[in-house]
Amino acid sequence: MLGARSGLSTSWINLATLHYVRMFKFLNLQPEVFGIDINDLSLRIVRLEKKRKGFNLVSFGEAEIKPGIVKEGVIQDQEALAKIIRFAFSTVKGKKLSTKYIIACLPEEKSFAQVIQMPKMTMEELQSSVPFEAENYIPLSIDKVYWDFQIINSHEDKENLEHLDLLVSMMPRSIVDAYVNCFKKAGLIPFVLEVESQAIVRALLNSGEGAAPIIFIDFGQTKTSFIIFAGNSIRFTSSISFSSRHLTEAISDTLGISFYEAEKLKIKYGLITEQKKNYNITKIVSPVLNELIDQIKKYMNFYYGHTSHGYFSSDNKIGKIILCGGGANLQGLPDFLYKELKIPVELGNPLINIVVPKRFQVNPLFSQKISSFTTALGLAIRGASEEA
Repeated sequence: MLGARSGLSTSWINLATLHYVRMFKFLNLQPEVFGIDINDLSLRIVRLEKKRKGFNLVSFGEAEIKPGIVKEGVIQDQEALAKIIRFAFSTVKGKKLSTKYIIACLPEEKSFAQVIQMPKMTMEELQSSVPFEAENYIPLSIDKVYWDFQIINSHEDKENLEHLDLLVSMMPRSIVDAYVNCFKKAGLIPFVLEVESQAIVRALLNSGEGAAPIIFIDFGQTKTSFIIFAGNSIRFTSSISFSSRHLTEAISDTLGISFYEAEKLKIKYGLITEQKKNYNITKIVSPVLNELIDQIKKYMNFYYGHTSHGYFSSDNKIGKIILCGGGANLQGLPDFLYKELKIPVELGNPLINIVVPKRFQVNPLFSQKISSFTTALGLAIRGASEEA
């Protein structure tokens, strides 16, 4: 979605980092790059090696982030976060990291994305014209954001089109600069930056996937993100504060038990129909999940409404929903959503394009939390490919 037609453009990176990018391109070299995913409460690292039949997992790691260091995607304490990054870097499982170059994600909830229509013009003309048009759609002045755009027309007869559909994406400069500075404090060099939705789609999308639009829903620790993908492009993204924690809190409040005990019940029973004792977890959490379903329907209606106006250039119905993130592992969640939405729902497989050595398959840090590594894996795929 963001970048020089693929990912985040170098205009999002400071001049020092840009020097490294240009140097490698000039020398036609591809440095080793690993992926690093940061959210409010955790940090995950993955490095992959590109092989003939996909990617091999080489290194991975995880570290907790104390509440308050990162809040709603905004870094509050750069020194503390840099210390955690250095710790995670030095304690990865598998092969020791020998590179300082990273591909990192920026917080989806702080980005702005808008589909706009522009007259047909050259790329150079678009570069100078898009900022003036984009400023009509964002709550900040254009000089306070980094921005980029991607042409997303999927019409077969592009030559006869009278306009271009552009997905314009923006991020406050203060957010981007804070992440770049924090990585520098940790001794790392950002080679590529992109918003997390791109990494999620890259990790979960099968290269042989059909053309029908797909909704990706990422259930994170503090938020849920929605991504609509159609016509080989991300068309819409949004985030809400809902998370699996809300389900645990509902169980805790209803049954009068601790959060820890409620979390154990949620994991053990999920949304399965046969549950013991005098409580029903499904009944308790259904009102909370119904709020989520209302949000999904709202975004689906938004998508269909804009396809009818030609903005998304797709006449296809949404083919399926793919779930990811730690909260997606709730037992029975795909069936629950399917019954309410009447759209096939499946749990995403972030290893669909990756070969995992046997020694990693038995590691509980990775095997039991694989959905939580989705974004980091998507970043690492790009880092190991020729795209970066």
